[in-house]
Formats: sequence, structure tokens, C-alpha cells
Amino acid sequence: MTDKLPFSHTRDFRIRRFWNWFPMGLTYAFLYMGRYNLTVSKNALGDMMTKEDFGIIFAAGTITYAIAFLINGPLTDRIGGKRAILIGALGSAIMNTSMGFVVYKLLNGGSDMNLRLVFSILYSANMYFQSYGAVAIVKVNASWFHVRERGVFGGIFGILISLGIYFAFDWGFMIVEATKAQLTSDLNFFQNALRGVLGATNATVDQVWWVFFIPAILLTLFFIIEIFLLRDRPAQAGLVDFDPGDASSGEADEPFNLGKLFVKIFTNKIIITIALIEFCSGVLRNGIMHWYPIYIKEELAYGADHFMRSHWGLVLMLAGVFGGIFAGFLSDKVFGSRRGPVAALLYGFLLIGSILLTFTLNAPWYILGAIVAFMSLSVIGVHGMLSGTSTMDFGGRKSAATAVGMIDGFVYLGTGIQSFALGYLTTASWKFWPPFLIPFAVIGLVLAIRIWYAFPQPVKKK
Repeated sequence: MTDKLPFSHTRDFRIRRFWNWFPMGLTYAFLYMGRYNLTVSKNALGDMMTKEDFGIIFAAGTITYAIAFLINGPLTDRIGGKRAILIGALGSAIMNTSMGFVVYKLLNGGSDMNLRLVFSILYSANMYFQSYGAVAIVKVNASWFHVRERGVFGGIFGILISLGIYFAFDWGFMIVEATKAQLTSDLNFFQNALRGVLGATNATVDQVWWVFFIPAILLTLFFIIEIFLLRDRPAQAGLVDFDPGDASSGEADEPFNLGKLFVKIFTNKIIITIALIEFCSGVLRNGIMHWYPIYIKEELAYGADHFMRSHWGLVLMLAGVFGGIFAGFLSDKVFGSRRGPVAALLYGFLLIGSILLTFTLNAPWYILGAIVAFMSLSVIGVHGMLSGTSTMDFGGRKSAATAVGMIDGFVYLGTGIQSFALGYLTTASWKFWPPFLIPFAVIGLVLAIRIWYAFPQPVKKK
């Protein structure tokens, strides 16, 4: 099986493709910033948002996100990825603005507010619009990347996720620190500038609401940029469309048919298996990413955990970058553009990490940090390969959005379940946290091995 492209892209094509996916990728990253800022706000608000509150709010949002894919996946296949990313960016900007106003009121005397109820509603609405992001980026890039180069794109997808996590956690943490009424740490140049611009110098309360307002501003800016730059297909940018060699090859001229599309996706054993693997990925990724910073704030001394608290986003970004590049290289250059072997290898790493975490929960912070970073590298690599790449391969460009919708729906179904479960389990005792992750690592590994040899087959032309 060759891993070479059957043709070469021109320099003009590569340049225009970059200007197509890069701004869209940043839009996707800022959507992450406007999604995971909830975790940053939970730590900033302290007892105003309990662990149970956070677990329920986040679970409500992620379950909404999962269900929304059943609507927004097929809708994106019909209206195109450009319209979908524009709807997602603008809608999420509006919801983040609304959550910012709620926090503003809460910190300025609105203590009688039912924060759990109000945030569950607003965060769920935010997550509905967020669900357009993944389906849009995969839908658009299915027409711009050949199946033989999508392992590379899977790596890019993982990097974009990691960049968004960095924006959410590190930029979010810096925003919170810069807008405190009473400073507790030294600020860098950008934080001091931000503090001056936002008028936080003379504030009497912590201005936590900016952790929602700033992502809203960035999403609005990129909404405007994408109107002018983004194109669904090469032909719309003055180039020539090409056959990407995926499961839609041979049916490019067929009209949109929702019934046929659903049958194609929901009867495909490979896609169903990938969805089940990604259910486990949702449990593991968010079971690590969101609960680790909460754990170190509650259980570790501030001086020891300061680096991991203030740079958790950077740690996750670096883990995701290396995980995405590693996974993409192995897939396209070692395994002939197959995604299953890479997923199986990384799930093996996740199982090892989950077991180690169980026995090192009370270890020094740098040992614990190394384990969770290693696990994050593995799970982001898996997610980029399966949700970001296999959806294009086995769904094909005509139904890529529906495929990623189904698979990402399972990711966030797993996310919602872990959020509910760990919200209560960690309240009882943190010792339940690592053992909860192990069964999902085992299941994901077994399922990934089952798709070891899976490769998309183009539709035969009649």
C-alpha cells in the first residue's frame, strides 16, 4: 500500500489552502477558548461554583453538544462548512457575552441568583453553537485534503485543539490574574497592559467576567475574517476541485439525500466502532484535562503546583502538538494512511498512564504532571486521528460533517458521563478519580485493535 499522493498540488493551491484552513483553525481554537473557560471560571469563582455545580453545568453543556450533532452534522453537509463555522462563531460569541454578564451580576451583588440553573441553560446554548466547529472544519477540509495526506491534517487538527486548550487555560488564567482587585502574583507585560485597558487597577471586585468577554470578542473578529477568506471547495477560490480518494469518490455529482446519508453513516461498522472508541476518548480526555487543575488546587500546596496551575494550557498544548505530529506521521508514513494502528498504540499508552496515575496520586506534583501530560498527548493524538481524519476518510467529503457529528457526539456523550460521575466521585474522595478512567482505556484499546486494517473504499462508478 503506497502512502504517496497520485498527483502533486501546485504552489498556488498550497498557499490558498493554507489561507483557507489557518484562519478557520484559529476560529476553531477560539471556540475551544470559549468552551473550556468554564473550568477557569470555576477555579476563579471558588465556592460560588462548587464541584457539583461545575459537574452538572459542564455535563448539561456536553450532552447538549452531543445531541446537537444529530442536527448540525447533516445540516452542515447540506449548507456547507463555511456557513456552519460562521453560525458557530457568532452564536458562541453571543452566549459567552451572556455568561460574562451573569458573572458580572453575581460578583456585584446578585447573590440570590441560581448560578447552577442559569449557567446550565446558557452553557448548553453555547455548546449547541460550539458543535458547529468540528463538523465545519472537517467538512471544508475534506474537499481540500486527499486521503493520503489526511494523516498530516489529523496532526494539524490535534494541534488546533491543543492551541485552543492553551488559549482557554493559560490565557484564561492570565486574564483572571490580571483582572483581580487585589493582585496575588507579578504580572507580565501583556497582563499589565490588559489590566490598564480593562480598568481593573481601581476595581473593588475580581473581574472574572472578562474570561468570557474576551473569547466573545475574538470569535466576533474571526467571524468577520472568515466571511471574506473561507471557501468550501477549491473551485470557489478560483482553483480546480479534485477527487480526494475517500468514501465519496464516484458520487460527487449526486444530489444531497438525507435518508441515504443517514443509512450510509449509521450502517457503517467502521464508523460505529470509531464512535465507540471516541466515547472512551471523551471520558479520558476531559477526565484528565478538567479535573487535574481542580485536583492540584484542592490537594497540593500552592508553591509546588504554581507552574502547573498557571501553565496547564501550555503543557496541554505541547502535549497535543507532539501527539498530533507523532500520530499523523505514523499514520501516513508508517501505516499507509491507516488510522487504527495509531489509535491502538496511543490507547495502549493511555492504559499504562491510567494505571500509573492510580498509584501516584499522592506523588510529587512533577511526577503526577508528567503522567497526565503523557496521557493528554496520547488522547489528543487519538482524537485528531479519529474525529479529525477518519471521519473524512469513511464518511467521504459528501457526508463528512454527519460522520464527524456522530463521532464527536459520542466524544461528548462520554464527556458528559465523566462530568456527572467525577463531580460526585471527587466530592466523596479523589482516590476514585484514576480508577474510574481505567475501564475506558481498556475498552478503547480493544476496539482500536478491531479496526487495525480499516481503509476507505471509493464508491464504484456505474
